[in-house]
Formats: sequence, C-alpha cells, structure tokens
Amino acid sequence: MPQAPRLHRRGLLLGTAAMTGGVVLGALPFASREAQAAPRVYTRADWKARPPKAVATVLPQGPDHIVVHHTASQNSTDYSLEHAFGLSRAIQNFHMDDNGWDDTGQQLTISRGGFLMEGRNRSLEAIAARQHVRGAQTLGHNDHTIGIENEGTYLTERPTKRLWWKLAYTCAWLCDTYDLDPYEAIVGHRDYVATACPGDELYAMLPALRATVATIMDITSPRRELHPPRRGPFPTPRTRFDHGPAASPGER
Repeated sequence: MPQAPRLHRRGLLLGTAAMTGGVVLGALPFASREAQAAPRVYTRADWKARPPKAVATVLPQGPDHIVVHHTASQNSTDYSLEHAFGLSRAIQNFHMDDNGWDDTGQQLTISRGGFLMEGRNRSLEAIAARQHVRGAQTLGHNDHTIGIENEGTYLTERPTKRLWWKLAYTCAWLCDTYDLDPYEAIVGHRDYVATACPGDELYAMLPALRATVATIMDITSPRRELHPPRRGPFPTPRTRFDHGPAASPGER
C-alpha cells in the first residue's frame, strides 16, 4: 500500500463536482467560511457532558485512520442544535451506564443537522496537539484510529446533506492536521470488524467521501480506490447505539 504523502491545507477548488461510486455531490458549499480553519466543534461543556469516570489516555502519536460510524439510532428530522446536544448526552449515558465505559467512546459526533461535537474527554486537546485520545469505538484498533459517529441508521437510507458536508469538512480537517491521505485514511467500521456499521448506504458513499475530501484539500491527481468493499451479511444493530464491536474490557 503506498505511503501517505504529507498534506497541507490549501484553497478549495470552487465549483468542482465530486463524482465516484455513482454519487454526484455537486459544488462544494461553505468555501470561504471553512477553507482556512477547522470546522466549528461544540465542546463537552457546550453539550453539558457528565464528568468521565476516568481521564482519557492521550497517546503521543496521531491516528493513522479515520473510522466512519453511524449511531444506529433514529433518523431524526429534528435538525436543531438542542437536539444535537441531547444526542451527545444520550450516547454518553448509553456508553457509561449500559456499556460500563469510562466515557463516550468516540472522539467526534455529527448530528443529522450538521452539528459537530466533541465526544470523549480530551479529544479536542489531543487533536490540537496532533496527538490521539484512545477511544472505545473500533475493537482492536482504538490506539491508532479516530472515530466519527454520524447520527442515524444508514442500512437503507442516506445521510442528510448537512451531515454529509460536515463529515467531509471534518475529515479534511483531520487529514490536514495529521498529514493523512484521505484515499488511504478514511475507512468504515466494517473494514475492521464484523458489523454492518456505518450501514450499507453510507458505506457505499465512502469512495465519494474520500474524493470530496481530496478536493477540499486540493489534491488534484487521480487516485485509485485503495479499499475493496466489504460486503455482508453483517450483524445489524440489536439496540439503539449498538454499531458493533467497539472496545475490549481494557478499552473503556
């Protein structure tokens, strides 16, 4: 597998359409607002997170892959910020109370309204330092992957445009921060473990996501698809917020 090049934020290619895997995405929105800075991330204080049972472990190196998840929850039509904050609290309660974890498992969460929120404690601190908070989101791979939970269940439906574009800009921000090649770095949960996550529809959109992120980062050379698709059948969610194997007993 080719070595990922060192990448740096550049201007957007305005008016460019990204098309791959049968998905046409159209012109990139929000160019002037998000080209020069990280997307707006609502902190744990913003959504009134509970204190964690333990302070998260920060590893000195950055992650080498970005794992796309779905939350395996309702495809809500409430796109408000208040709903997004409630989603983060509900995920944290499930992870701490039902799963017995120390905190929220994933590092970042995106609502169907397109709001991006910090997940596990110290996640934003670690990203700012180009380091990595060990999460509980992909079994056996939590030391080297950063996880993004996308609100909804995408077995048969696609995400909202607001979620999709926030996911693309978030991945571009992370790839730029950690010098990752989007064609190499962006994967689905099922690429590592036996799970339907992030759903057949969102998983099928990952080639388009990689190409869109490359366009945002002004990577213009054509690239081959590095990730052969993993097709099921896979175990489907048993309960709300069950997106598949996420953590071992030592990864809480």
